[in-house]
Amino acid sequence: MALHLYNTLSRARERFVPADPSRVTMYVCGPTVYNFSHIGNARPYVVFDVLARLLRRSYRLVYARNFTDVDDKINAAARAEGIGIGELTGRYIGAFHEDMQALGVLEPDVEPRVTAHIPEIIAFIERLIESGHAYEAESHVLFSVASYAHYGELSRRSRDDMIAGARVEIAPHKRDAADFVLWKPSDADVVGWDSPWGRGRPGWHIECSAMVAAHLGTTIDIHGGGQDLVFPHHENESAQSRCAHGGEAFCRYWLHNGLVRADSEKMSKSVGNIRLVRELLEEWPGEVVRLALLTAHYRQPLDWSQQLAVEARQKLDRMYGALRDAGVGGPASGVDEDPPSAVLAALEADLNTPQALAELFEFVRTANRSSDAGERFAAARALRAGASLLGLLQRDPSEWFAGDGAKDGELSDADIDALIEQREALRRERKFTEADAIRDRLADLGIVLEDVAGGTRWRRAR
Repeated sequence: MALHLYNTLSRARERFVPADPSRVTMYVCGPTVYNFSHIGNARPYVVFDVLARLLRRSYRLVYARNFTDVDDKINAAARAEGIGIGELTGRYIGAFHEDMQALGVLEPDVEPRVTAHIPEIIAFIERLIESGHAYEAESHVLFSVASYAHYGELSRRSRDDMIAGARVEIAPHKRDAADFVLWKPSDADVVGWDSPWGRGRPGWHIECSAMVAAHLGTTIDIHGGGQDLVFPHHENESAQSRCAHGGEAFCRYWLHNGLVRADSEKMSKSVGNIRLVRELLEEWPGEVVRLALLTAHYRQPLDWSQQLAVEARQKLDRMYGALRDAGVGGPASGVDEDPPSAVLAALEADLNTPQALAELFEFVRTANRSSDAGERFAAARALRAGASLLGLLQRDPSEWFAGDGAKDGELSDADIDALIEQREALRRERKFTEADAIRDRLADLGIVLEDVAGGTRWRRAR
């Protein structure tokens, strides 16, 4: 595999060479589960799902994606509902799994939860204290930034920028304004665990370090997440991990995806433009949402809009139409021929999904234009094989065009078929005005008809 990835640490595209080809390790920061996931939350999981699919072609991959299931936002949300954090996080973990399944995101190999790793977190903090990189103060434990000479090498921020960017609290118990919390005390009404420093709970950054070490080892190949995590989360994670392990490298390739905006504005509660994944799934098939997230290069920002979803639906209609017309039916079996070399080359060039999609549409054009049935069939097979790396075109084409069945108030498949038969009878009787009225009625209801040799086929335009 000639895979090249842009490494945030070096600010350069590098050839990916795993430390151990028999066990490639990748960790992606998962959600803090106090609410439903929005489309910006979903982007890294779709992006790194593509990378995982690509890596598994050549390596044995161990992919870990965590759940942060204890956090001040979780505590506040649970308190507001009058329930325990376990009940709250269980609800949103379930919702997250439903959303990811709808988006075609495969499950990682490991899904560690913070609350299941408190002993490992405490032991990790103890190593940092013993090595002089952390200290206890007023029931808190803090990482000493001054003790680590390479702090800031990932984000490349100045000290003043780092303090401002981390929004640190200038607390009297800190030795340095830049020091960050590893453990903090819990009052009686806040969830907590016994520790050498009193009853408390972990800080955010230490969680991932402990879970990475527990499941993947001291040094991992790839660490992924959104660009908003470069600082402070990943900077702090790297610093404390290297200090806890005697200076050994923590991550060899850092990958970060661009952020998602909504209609050219930053998503925020105050603006009221947050797009929840499950709300989008009420309007669009999950595959449409997935393709829309892959239309821009992962390192670039992506602007979510209604038009983006419309265009993604149109692209999928064209691709599924090419499969259907060439006679490639049924769900993807997973045993199709190797993906086309041009699609592989695009993805191996730092996950260039826009180029990979462009290569797929070359096969669409061949399948649609060729007069040779064998050539059309081969092009459609190559199209599906290439699309599988992107997690696309996994459904039977006829199922795709039928949609996910009728929703409340919509015509059933049987109703649509009956109306089409009625239209065909009217056309045979040369009652074209009445036949056109049925077409128009179906169009108003979101049913698109296509008259082809041998009859009429239909699809739901959603």
